[in-house]
Amino acid sequence: MSDYDFDLFVIGAGSGGVRASRVAASHGARVAVAEEHKVGGTCVIRGCVPKKLLVYGAHFAEDLKDARNFGWKVPDCAFDWPTLRDNVIAEVSRLEGLYQQTLDNNKVTTFHERATIEGPHEVRLASGKLVTTKYILVATGAWPVIPDVPGAEHAITSNEVFHLETMPRRVTIFGGGYIANEFAGIFHEFASDVTLVLRGDQMLRGYDEQIRDRLLQISLAKGLKFRFNATCEKIEKQADGSLKVFTGTGDPIETDLVLFATGRAPKIDGLGLDKAGVEIEKGAIKVDEYSRTNVESIYAVGDVTNRVQLTPVAIREGHAFADTVFGNNPRTVDYGCIPSAVFSNPPIGAVGMTEAQARNKLGSVKIYTSDFRPMKNVLAGRNERSLYKLVCNAETDQVVGIHMISPDAPEILQAAAIAVKAGLTKADFDATVALHPSMAEELVLMR
Repeated sequence: MSDYDFDLFVIGAGSGGVRASRVAASHGARVAVAEEHKVGGTCVIRGCVPKKLLVYGAHFAEDLKDARNFGWKVPDCAFDWPTLRDNVIAEVSRLEGLYQQTLDNNKVTTFHERATIEGPHEVRLASGKLVTTKYILVATGAWPVIPDVPGAEHAITSNEVFHLETMPRRVTIFGGGYIANEFAGIFHEFASDVTLVLRGDQMLRGYDEQIRDRLLQISLAKGLKFRFNATCEKIEKQADGSLKVFTGTGDPIETDLVLFATGRAPKIDGLGLDKAGVEIEKGAIKVDEYSRTNVESIYAVGDVTNRVQLTPVAIREGHAFADTVFGNNPRTVDYGCIPSAVFSNPPIGAVGMTEAQARNKLGSVKIYTSDFRPMKNVLAGRNERSLYKLVCNAETDQVVGIHMISPDAPEILQAAAIAVKAGLTKADFDATVALHPSMAEELVLMR
Protein backbone atom coordinates (compact mmCIF):
# COMPACT_ATOMS: atom_id res chain seq x y z
CA MET A 1 0.00 0.00 0.00
CA SER A 2 1.11 3.54 -0.71
CA ASP A 3 2.07 5.90 2.09
CA TYR A 4 -0.42 8.38 0.63
CA ASP A 5 -4.14 8.52 1.44
CA PHE A 6 -4.92 8.28 -2.29
CA ASP A 7 -3.11 7.54 -5.52
CA LEU A 8 -4.99 10.32 -7.27
CA PHE A 9 -6.87 13.36 -5.98
CA VAL A 10 -8.95 15.19 -8.59
CA ILE A 11 -10.04 18.76 -7.93
CA GLY A 12 -13.20 19.37 -9.94
CA ALA A 13 -15.87 16.84 -10.91
CA GLY A 14 -16.69 18.11 -14.37
CA SER A 15 -16.52 16.11 -17.57
CA GLY A 16 -12.73 15.85 -17.60
CA GLY A 17 -12.38 15.19 -13.87
CA VAL A 18 -15.07 12.52 -13.78
CA ARG A 19 -13.63 10.70 -16.80
CA ALA A 20 -10.12 10.79 -15.35
CA SER A 21 -11.40 9.53 -11.99
CA ARG A 22 -13.38 6.65 -13.48
CA VAL A 23 -10.61 5.48 -15.79
CA ALA A 24 -7.89 5.81 -13.16
CA ALA A 25 -10.01 3.78 -10.75
CA SER A 26 -10.56 1.12 -13.41
CA HIS A 27 -6.77 0.81 -13.62
CA GLY A 28 -6.68 0.04 -9.90
CA ALA A 29 -5.89 3.47 -8.50
CA ARG A 30 -7.36 4.71 -5.21
CA VAL A 31 -9.11 7.88 -6.34
CA ALA A 32 -10.78 10.81 -4.62
CA VAL A 33 -12.48 13.81 -6.20
CA ALA A 34 -13.56 17.11 -4.64
CA GLU A 35 -16.37 19.24 -6.06
CA GLU A 36 -17.49 22.45 -4.38
CA HIS A 37 -20.67 22.91 -6.43
CA LYS A 38 -22.37 20.04 -8.24
CA VAL A 39 -20.98 16.92 -9.85
CA GLY A 40 -21.09 17.23 -13.64
CA GLY A 41 -19.32 20.54 -14.12
CA THR A 42 -20.03 23.39 -16.49
CA CYS A 43 -21.41 21.36 -19.39
CA VAL A 44 -23.94 19.35 -17.44
CA ILE A 45 -24.91 21.83 -14.73
CA ARG A 46 -24.73 25.31 -16.26
CA GLY A 47 -23.57 24.95 -19.84
CA CYS A 48 -24.11 22.97 -23.00
CA VAL A 49 -26.73 20.51 -21.71
CA PRO A 50 -29.27 22.94 -20.18
CA LYS A 51 -28.50 25.39 -23.00
CA LYS A 52 -29.34 22.79 -25.65
CA LEU A 53 -32.61 22.04 -23.86
CA LEU A 54 -33.49 25.74 -24.05
CA VAL A 55 -32.60 25.67 -27.75
CA TYR A 56 -35.05 22.81 -28.25
CA GLY A 57 -37.70 24.78 -26.37
CA ALA A 58 -37.06 27.89 -28.46
CA HIS A 59 -37.45 25.99 -31.75
CA PHE A 60 -41.11 25.36 -31.00
CA ALA A 61 -41.83 29.06 -31.53
CA GLU A 62 -41.14 28.77 -35.26
CA ASP A 63 -42.24 25.15 -35.56
CA LEU A 64 -45.70 25.94 -34.27
CA LYS A 65 -46.09 28.74 -36.81
CA ASP A 66 -44.71 26.61 -39.64
CA ALA A 67 -47.07 23.75 -38.77
CA ARG A 68 -50.03 25.74 -40.07
CA ASN A 69 -48.68 25.54 -43.63
CA PHE A 70 -48.40 21.79 -43.19
CA GLY A 71 -52.10 21.50 -42.43
CA TRP A 72 -52.08 21.62 -38.63
CA LYS A 73 -54.75 23.77 -36.99
CA VAL A 74 -52.47 25.29 -34.40
CA PRO A 75 -54.07 27.95 -32.18
CA ASP A 76 -52.12 30.94 -30.90
CA CYS A 77 -49.89 29.48 -28.21
CA ALA A 78 -48.51 31.11 -25.10
CA PHE A 79 -45.09 30.28 -23.70
CA ASP A 80 -44.66 29.56 -19.99
CA TRP A 81 -41.04 30.11 -18.98
CA PRO A 82 -41.29 28.61 -15.45
CA THR A 83 -42.42 25.28 -16.89
CA LEU A 84 -39.41 24.98 -19.20
CA ARG A 85 -37.04 26.36 -16.58
CA ASP A 86 -38.14 23.90 -13.90
CA ASN A 87 -38.12 20.94 -16.28
CA VAL A 88 -34.58 21.79 -17.40
CA ILE A 89 -33.41 22.13 -13.80
CA ALA A 90 -34.98 18.75 -12.98
CA GLU A 91 -33.18 17.13 -15.91
CA VAL A 92 -29.89 18.66 -14.80
CA SER A 93 -30.44 17.22 -11.32
CA ARG A 94 -31.10 13.79 -12.85
CA LEU A 95 -27.86 13.95 -14.82
CA GLU A 96 -25.95 15.09 -11.75
CA GLY A 97 -27.16 11.96 -9.99
CA LEU A 98 -25.94 9.78 -12.85
CA TYR A 99 -22.50 11.35 -12.74
CA GLN A 100 -22.33 10.76 -9.00
CA GLN A 101 -23.47 7.19 -9.57
CA THR A 102 -20.62 6.70 -12.03
CA LEU A 103 -18.12 7.80 -9.40
CA ASP A 104 -19.70 5.62 -6.72
CA ASN A 105 -19.84 2.55 -8.96
CA ASN A 106 -16.12 2.91 -9.62
CA LYS A 107 -15.39 3.28 -5.89
CA VAL A 108 -14.22 6.87 -6.23
CA THR A 109 -14.39 8.80 -2.94
CA THR A 110 -16.28 12.07 -3.39
CA PHE A 111 -15.77 15.12 -1.19
CA HIS A 112 -18.60 17.62 -1.70
CA GLU A 113 -16.53 20.61 -0.69
CA ARG A 114 -13.84 22.93 -1.97
CA ALA A 115 -10.28 21.64 -2.13
CA THR A 116 -7.05 23.61 -2.48
CA ILE A 117 -3.46 22.58 -3.04
CA GLU A 118 -1.08 22.70 -0.09
CA GLY A 119 1.92 21.14 -1.81
CA PRO A 120 2.97 18.66 -4.53
CA HIS A 121 1.26 15.82 -2.65
CA GLU A 122 -1.16 17.58 -0.29
CA VAL A 123 -4.72 18.83 -0.65
CA ARG A 124 -6.64 20.81 1.96
CA LEU A 125 -10.43 20.38 2.14
CA ALA A 126 -12.71 23.24 3.16
CA SER A 127 -13.53 21.29 6.32
CA GLY A 128 -9.87 21.64 7.30
CA LYS A 129 -8.86 18.06 6.63
CA LEU A 130 -5.47 17.56 5.00
CA VAL A 131 -5.31 14.74 2.46
CA THR A 132 -2.14 13.28 0.98
CA THR A 133 -1.99 11.93 -2.55
CA LYS A 134 0.60 10.65 -5.00
CA TYR A 135 -0.83 12.64 -7.90
CA ILE A 136 -3.08 15.70 -8.15
CA LEU A 137 -5.24 16.43 -11.17
CA VAL A 138 -6.68 19.94 -11.51
CA ALA A 139 -9.91 19.97 -13.52
CA THR A 140 -11.70 23.05 -12.21
CA GLY A 141 -12.75 24.35 -15.61
CA ALA A 142 -13.37 27.96 -16.56
CA TRP A 143 -15.58 30.75 -15.27
CA PRO A 144 -17.39 33.63 -17.03
CA VAL A 145 -15.44 36.88 -17.27
CA ILE A 146 -17.31 39.88 -15.87
CA PRO A 147 -16.11 43.30 -17.08
CA ASP A 148 -14.96 45.66 -14.36
CA VAL A 149 -17.45 48.45 -14.99
CA PRO A 150 -19.80 50.44 -12.76
CA GLY A 151 -23.10 48.60 -12.29
CA ALA A 152 -21.74 45.20 -13.36
CA GLU A 153 -23.51 43.68 -10.35
CA HIS A 154 -26.82 44.31 -12.10
CA ALA A 155 -25.89 41.94 -14.95
CA ILE A 156 -25.81 38.15 -15.10
CA THR A 157 -23.70 35.54 -16.89
CA SER A 158 -24.53 32.19 -18.49
CA ASN A 159 -24.24 30.68 -14.99
CA GLU A 160 -27.38 32.42 -13.79
CA VAL A 161 -29.43 32.56 -16.98
CA PHE A 162 -31.07 29.18 -16.41
CA HIS A 163 -32.66 30.32 -13.16
CA LEU A 164 -34.46 33.53 -14.19
CA GLU A 165 -37.70 34.18 -12.31
CA THR A 166 -39.42 35.65 -15.37
CA MET A 167 -38.65 36.00 -19.04
CA PRO A 168 -37.42 39.56 -19.66
CA ARG A 169 -39.12 41.73 -22.26
CA ARG A 170 -35.84 43.32 -23.36
CA VAL A 171 -32.40 41.66 -23.29
CA THR A 172 -28.97 43.15 -23.95
CA ILE A 173 -26.12 40.70 -24.52
CA PHE A 174 -22.47 41.71 -24.49
CA GLY A 175 -20.28 39.44 -26.61
CA GLY A 176 -19.98 38.06 -30.11
CA GLY A 177 -19.00 34.46 -29.46
CA TYR A 178 -21.02 31.27 -29.43
CA ILE A 179 -22.61 31.85 -26.00
CA ALA A 180 -23.80 35.32 -26.99
CA ASN A 181 -25.27 34.20 -30.31
CA GLU A 182 -26.90 31.11 -28.85
CA PHE A 183 -28.70 32.98 -26.09
CA ALA A 184 -29.62 35.75 -28.52
CA GLY A 185 -31.51 33.18 -30.58
CA ILE A 186 -33.09 31.61 -27.50
CA PHE A 187 -34.33 34.88 -26.01
CA HIS A 188 -35.59 36.07 -29.39
CA GLU A 189 -37.73 32.98 -29.88
CA PHE A 190 -39.11 33.47 -26.37
CA ALA A 191 -40.36 36.88 -27.62
CA SER A 192 -37.72 39.06 -25.97
CA ASP A 193 -36.38 42.14 -27.78
CA VAL A 194 -32.68 41.28 -28.16
CA THR A 195 -29.69 43.57 -28.70
CA LEU A 196 -26.15 42.21 -29.08
CA VAL A 197 -23.29 44.57 -28.26
CA LEU A 198 -19.94 43.57 -29.78
CA ARG A 199 -16.53 45.02 -28.97
CA GLY A 200 -15.35 44.68 -32.57
CA ASP A 201 -16.90 44.61 -36.01
CA GLN A 202 -17.21 40.82 -36.34
CA MET A 203 -18.99 38.04 -34.50
CA LEU A 204 -17.89 34.44 -34.09
CA ARG A 205 -14.21 35.02 -34.73
CA GLY A 206 -12.53 31.84 -35.87
CA TYR A 207 -15.50 30.68 -37.94
CA ASP A 208 -15.63 30.98 -41.71
CA GLU A 209 -16.46 34.50 -42.86
CA GLN A 210 -19.22 33.49 -45.27
CA ILE A 211 -20.95 31.40 -42.60
CA ARG A 212 -20.90 34.07 -39.93
CA ASP A 213 -22.04 36.70 -42.44
CA ARG A 214 -25.01 34.48 -43.28
CA LEU A 215 -25.90 34.18 -39.59
CA LEU A 216 -25.77 37.96 -39.26
CA GLN A 217 -28.07 38.40 -42.26
CA ILE A 218 -30.56 35.87 -40.93
CA SER A 219 -30.43 37.30 -37.42
CA LEU A 220 -31.10 40.83 -38.69
CA ALA A 221 -34.00 39.53 -40.80
CA LYS A 222 -35.48 37.90 -37.70
CA GLY A 223 -35.37 41.22 -35.85
CA LEU A 224 -32.29 40.92 -33.64
CA LYS A 225 -30.38 44.17 -33.15
CA PHE A 226 -26.60 44.59 -33.25
CA ARG A 227 -24.30 47.33 -32.00
CA PHE A 228 -20.72 46.88 -33.23
CA ASN A 229 -17.51 48.51 -32.01
CA ALA A 230 -19.01 49.20 -28.62
CA THR A 231 -18.24 48.26 -25.03
CA CYS A 232 -20.02 48.34 -21.71
CA GLU A 233 -19.13 51.59 -19.94
CA LYS A 234 -21.66 51.39 -17.13
CA ILE A 235 -25.04 49.98 -16.15
CA GLU A 236 -27.57 52.00 -14.20
CA LYS A 237 -30.59 50.56 -12.44
CA GLN A 238 -33.75 52.60 -12.87
CA ALA A 239 -36.50 53.26 -10.34
CA ASP A 240 -38.83 50.79 -12.08
CA GLY A 241 -36.22 48.02 -11.89
CA SER A 242 -35.18 48.27 -15.52
CA LEU A 243 -31.60 48.92 -16.61
CA LYS A 244 -29.92 51.58 -18.69
CA VAL A 245 -26.74 50.52 -20.47
CA PHE A 246 -24.11 52.96 -21.74
CA THR A 247 -21.92 51.64 -24.55
CA GLY A 248 -19.82 54.61 -25.58
CA THR A 249 -21.47 54.78 -28.99
CA GLY A 250 -25.09 55.52 -29.74
CA ASP A 251 -27.85 56.22 -27.28
CA PRO A 252 -28.03 54.35 -23.96
CA ILE A 253 -29.88 51.04 -24.27
CA GLU A 254 -32.93 50.61 -22.07
CA THR A 255 -33.30 46.97 -21.14
CA ASP A 256 -34.60 44.55 -18.53
CA LEU A 257 -31.69 42.10 -18.51
CA VAL A 258 -27.99 42.38 -19.24
CA LEU A 259 -26.09 39.19 -20.01
CA PHE A 260 -22.29 39.21 -20.12
CA ALA A 261 -20.98 36.63 -22.60
CA THR A 262 -17.55 38.18 -22.87
CA GLY A 263 -15.39 35.10 -22.53
CA ARG A 264 -14.40 32.50 -19.96
CA ALA A 265 -11.18 32.32 -17.96
CA PRO A 266 -9.54 29.32 -16.24
CA LYS A 267 -10.90 28.97 -12.69
CA ILE A 268 -7.67 28.93 -10.67
CA ASP A 269 -8.06 31.79 -8.18
CA GLY A 270 -7.25 30.73 -4.66
CA LEU A 271 -6.48 27.17 -5.72
CA GLY A 272 -3.06 27.17 -4.06
CA LEU A 273 -1.08 26.47 -7.21
CA ASP A 274 1.59 28.89 -6.05
CA LYS A 275 2.21 26.81 -2.92
CA ALA A 276 3.24 23.87 -5.07
CA GLY A 277 5.14 26.02 -7.56
CA VAL A 278 2.87 25.28 -10.52
CA GLU A 279 3.65 27.48 -13.52
CA ILE A 280 0.89 29.73 -14.86
CA GLU A 281 0.94 31.09 -18.40
CA LYS A 282 -1.51 33.76 -19.60
CA GLY A 283 -3.88 33.02 -16.74
CA ALA A 284 -3.98 29.25 -17.37
CA ILE A 285 -2.13 26.23 -16.01
CA LYS A 286 0.79 25.44 -18.31
CA VAL A 287 1.00 21.75 -19.21
CA ASP A 288 2.86 19.54 -21.64
CA GLU A 289 1.36 17.15 -24.20
CA TYR A 290 0.65 14.66 -21.42
CA SER A 291 -1.22 17.30 -19.36
CA ARG A 292 1.59 17.44 -16.80
CA THR A 293 2.60 20.72 -15.18
CA ASN A 294 6.16 21.69 -14.29
CA VAL A 295 5.56 19.89 -10.98
CA GLU A 296 5.98 16.17 -11.61
CA SER A 297 3.03 15.05 -9.43
CA ILE A 298 0.49 17.65 -10.61
CA TYR A 299 -1.49 17.48 -13.84
CA ALA A 300 -4.34 19.54 -15.33
CA VAL A 301 -6.99 18.90 -17.98
CA GLY A 302 -9.88 20.75 -19.56
CA ASP A 303 -10.69 24.44 -19.67
CA VAL A 304 -8.34 25.23 -16.78
CA THR A 305 -5.44 24.72 -19.22
CA ASN A 306 -7.03 26.99 -21.83
CA ARG A 307 -6.04 24.70 -24.72
CA VAL A 308 -9.41 24.00 -26.34
CA GLN A 309 -12.47 24.87 -24.26
CA LEU A 310 -14.76 22.04 -25.35
CA THR A 311 -16.29 19.27 -23.23
CA PRO A 312 -15.29 16.35 -25.53
CA VAL A 313 -11.71 17.63 -25.46
CA ALA A 314 -11.66 17.70 -21.65
CA ILE A 315 -13.01 14.13 -21.62
CA ARG A 316 -10.28 12.92 -23.97
CA GLU A 317 -7.61 14.71 -21.98
CA GLY A 318 -8.87 13.15 -18.75
CA HIS A 319 -8.95 9.69 -20.29
CA ALA A 320 -5.47 10.06 -21.82
CA PHE A 321 -4.09 11.27 -18.47
CA ALA A 322 -5.48 8.24 -16.61
CA ASP A 323 -4.19 5.80 -19.22
CA THR A 324 -0.78 7.46 -19.20
CA VAL A 325 -0.27 7.65 -15.42
CA PHE A 326 -2.17 4.59 -14.22
CA GLY A 327 -2.73 2.37 -17.26
CA ASN A 328 0.84 1.96 -18.48
CA ASN A 329 -0.31 3.32 -21.85
CA PRO A 330 1.22 6.76 -22.49
CA ARG A 331 -0.82 8.68 -25.00
CA THR A 332 -1.69 12.23 -25.99
CA VAL A 333 -4.72 13.98 -27.47
CA ASP A 334 -4.88 14.88 -31.17
CA TYR A 335 -6.18 18.45 -31.40
CA GLY A 336 -6.47 18.41 -35.18
CA CYS A 337 -9.84 18.54 -36.95
CA ILE A 338 -11.96 19.12 -33.85
CA PRO A 339 -15.58 19.68 -34.93
CA SER A 340 -17.51 22.48 -33.28
CA ALA A 341 -21.02 23.85 -33.35
CA VAL A 342 -22.85 27.05 -32.53
CA PHE A 343 -26.46 26.35 -31.56
CA SER A 344 -27.66 29.64 -32.90
CA ASN A 345 -30.84 29.98 -34.95
CA PRO A 346 -30.07 28.44 -37.41
CA PRO A 347 -27.11 26.48 -36.03
CA ILE A 348 -23.58 26.36 -37.39
CA GLY A 349 -21.29 23.36 -37.75
CA ALA A 350 -17.60 23.56 -38.61
CA VAL A 351 -14.53 21.33 -38.85
CA GLY A 352 -11.07 21.91 -40.26
CA MET A 353 -9.69 25.06 -41.84
CA THR A 354 -11.71 28.09 -42.86
CA GLU A 355 -11.18 29.47 -46.36
CA ALA A 356 -8.89 32.21 -45.00
CA GLN A 357 -6.85 29.74 -42.95
CA ALA A 358 -6.48 27.39 -45.90
CA ARG A 359 -5.32 30.16 -48.22
CA ASN A 360 -2.73 31.28 -45.67
CA LYS A 361 -1.43 27.76 -45.08
CA LEU A 362 -1.87 26.06 -48.45
CA GLY A 363 -1.83 28.95 -50.89
CA SER A 364 -3.90 27.30 -53.59
CA VAL A 365 -7.42 26.23 -52.62
CA LYS A 366 -10.69 25.34 -54.27
CA ILE A 367 -13.99 26.37 -52.73
CA TYR A 368 -17.32 24.66 -53.31
CA THR A 369 -20.58 26.01 -51.93
CA SER A 370 -24.24 25.09 -51.89
CA ASP A 371 -26.62 27.96 -51.14
CA PHE A 372 -30.12 26.54 -50.93
CA ARG A 373 -33.50 26.92 -49.34
CA PRO A 374 -34.39 23.85 -47.24
CA MET A 375 -37.50 22.04 -48.38
CA LYS A 376 -39.24 22.61 -45.06
CA ASN A 377 -38.66 26.37 -45.30
CA VAL A 378 -40.19 26.46 -48.77
CA LEU A 379 -43.53 25.00 -47.66
CA ALA A 380 -43.43 27.00 -44.42
CA GLY A 381 -43.07 30.20 -46.42
CA ARG A 382 -39.69 31.10 -44.92
CA ASN A 383 -37.05 32.73 -47.11
CA GLU A 384 -34.21 31.63 -44.84
CA ARG A 385 -31.45 29.95 -46.84
CA SER A 386 -28.79 27.43 -45.82
CA LEU A 387 -25.14 27.55 -46.83
CA TYR A 388 -22.70 24.62 -47.04
CA LYS A 389 -19.05 25.11 -47.89
CA LEU A 390 -16.21 22.73 -48.73
CA VAL A 391 -12.64 24.01 -48.54
CA CYS A 392 -10.24 21.88 -50.60
CA ASN A 393 -6.51 21.75 -51.18
CA ALA A 394 -6.21 22.58 -54.89
CA GLU A 395 -3.07 20.48 -55.26
CA THR A 396 -4.30 17.26 -53.64
CA ASP A 397 -8.12 17.60 -53.88
CA GLN A 398 -8.28 16.84 -50.12
CA VAL A 399 -11.22 18.34 -48.24
CA VAL A 400 -9.57 20.34 -45.45
CA GLY A 401 -12.62 22.14 -44.10
CA ILE A 402 -16.41 21.87 -43.97
CA HIS A 403 -18.58 24.75 -42.82
CA MET A 404 -22.36 24.77 -42.59
CA ILE A 405 -25.21 26.97 -41.42
CA SER A 406 -28.50 25.17 -41.68
CA PRO A 407 -31.17 23.39 -39.64
CA ASP A 408 -29.54 20.30 -38.09
CA ALA A 409 -26.08 21.36 -39.29
CA PRO A 410 -24.31 20.01 -36.17
CA GLU A 411 -26.03 16.62 -36.54
CA ILE A 412 -24.89 16.36 -40.16
CA LEU A 413 -21.40 17.68 -39.48
CA GLN A 414 -20.43 14.98 -36.99
CA ALA A 415 -20.37 12.36 -39.77
CA ALA A 416 -18.79 14.77 -42.23
CA ALA A 417 -16.01 15.50 -39.74
CA ILE A 418 -14.91 11.88 -40.06
CA ALA A 419 -14.26 12.49 -43.75
CA VAL A 420 -12.07 15.52 -43.02
CA LYS A 421 -10.21 13.69 -40.27
CA ALA A 422 -9.63 10.75 -42.63
CA GLY A 423 -8.22 13.03 -45.34
CA LEU A 424 -10.83 12.19 -47.96
CA THR A 425 -10.90 14.10 -51.24
CA LYS A 426 -13.57 16.00 -53.12
CA ALA A 427 -13.63 13.06 -55.54
CA ASP A 428 -14.60 10.80 -52.61
CA PHE A 429 -17.50 13.10 -51.85
CA ASP A 430 -18.52 13.17 -55.52
CA ALA A 431 -18.41 9.37 -55.71
CA THR A 432 -20.86 9.04 -52.81
CA VAL A 433 -24.50 8.56 -53.82
CA ALA A 434 -26.78 11.29 -52.49
CA LEU A 435 -29.38 10.49 -49.84
CA HIS A 436 -32.47 12.11 -51.34
CA PRO A 437 -34.38 14.11 -50.32
CA SER A 438 -32.28 15.45 -47.48
CA MET A 439 -30.29 18.55 -46.60
CA ALA A 440 -27.22 16.38 -46.05
CA GLU A 441 -27.13 15.37 -49.73
CA GLU A 442 -25.89 18.85 -50.64
CA LEU A 443 -22.48 17.79 -49.27
CA VAL A 444 -22.00 15.36 -52.19
CA LEU A 445 -23.68 17.40 -54.94
CA MET A 446 -21.38 20.44 -55.10
CA ARG A 447 -19.73 20.86 -58.48
